[in-house]
Amino acid sequence: MRESIERLTQNLGRTIVGKTDAIQLVLVALLSGGHALLEDVPGVGKTLLAKSLARSIDGRFQRIQCTPDLLPTDVTGTNIWNPSRGEFEFLPGPVFANVLLADEINRATPRTQSALLEVMEEQQVTVDGVSRAVPVPFFVIATQNPIEYQGTFPLPEAQMDRFALSLSLGYPSEAEELQMLQRLSHDVSPEELQPCISLEEMKALRRLCTQVKVETHLQQYILDLVRSTRQDEEVTLGVSPRGAVALHRTTQALAFLEGRDYAIPDDTKFLAPHVLSHRLIPTGGRKAKAVVERLLRSVPIP
Repeated sequence: MRESIERLTQNLGRTIVGKTDAIQLVLVALLSGGHALLEDVPGVGKTLLAKSLARSIDGRFQRIQCTPDLLPTDVTGTNIWNPSRGEFEFLPGPVFANVLLADEINRATPRTQSALLEVMEEQQVTVDGVSRAVPVPFFVIATQNPIEYQGTFPLPEAQMDRFALSLSLGYPSEAEELQMLQRLSHDVSPEELQPCISLEEMKALRRLCTQVKVETHLQQYILDLVRSTRQDEEVTLGVSPRGAVALHRTTQALAFLEGRDYAIPDDTKFLAPHVLSHRLIPTGGRKAKAVVERLLRSVPIP
C-alpha cells in the first residue's frame, strides 16, 4: 500500500507546484475520514488541488459556489415531479460526490451551512423523510477567504468542529511561482490526469490507517494537549472530545503516510496547530494557533 501513497503524491505533484505540507495535510484529512477547511486568499490553487485529488482517486468531483441565495436543496438535492411517470423522483445534489469543494462556505446562509455540515457528519441526506447515503469515500474541502468578511456568515464553533483540520496553502515561493510560469506551455490540467489508485484502494488505505498503533503514553499526550486548552486562561472555549478523536485519527493517518505502523509524538506535534486551532476561542483577540503552539511548548512530551 505504500506504493499507492507514493503514486498519489506524485500524481498530485504533476498539477500542483510545491505545497508538499499542504498536500500531506489534505491526504491526512482524507485518510482519517475527516474533512478539510482551507482558509486562504483566492487564486492559490484550492480548486486545482480538489480537482486533482478527485481525478487521482478516480472519484467524482463536484463544486459548490456558496452564495447567500444558495438553498439547502441546492446542496442536498430535491424531489421533482415527473409528469410522464406521475410521481416524484429524487434529483441528487452536488453532495453526491467523492470530493466536494464548498467554495467560500461562509458566504452561504446558516441554514445552508447546516445542510452541508449535517451530511459531512452523517454521510447521508434526508429529503422528505427518505435517507440516502452519499458515496464512499465522501470528502469535503471547504474554503474561506480570511481577508474579505463583508456579506459573510461566519461558521459557529459547533460547525467548525466538524472539520478534521484547517490549513492554508499560502502564496508560492519565488522559485515555485517561476516554475509555474515555465510549466504553462506544457501544463497538465486535472482532467488530463490519469487515476493512480481506485476508490476501493482508498477505502482499504483508510482501514489500514485505523490499525496504526498509538501507544497509551501518546494517547495520554493527546488528552493532555486537548484538556490544556480547556483550562488555559487565554481560552474562552476549549477543544471538544471530538477534537481529541480527530487528533488521534489524524496522528494515525500521518504515521501511515510516513510509512510507519506506529505513531510518534512528533506526528501529534506537527498536526496539533491544524487540528486544534479552529476548534478553540482565545480571549482578547489572541491568535488561536499561537495559543496552541504555546501549549505545545508547555505540555510535557512523553
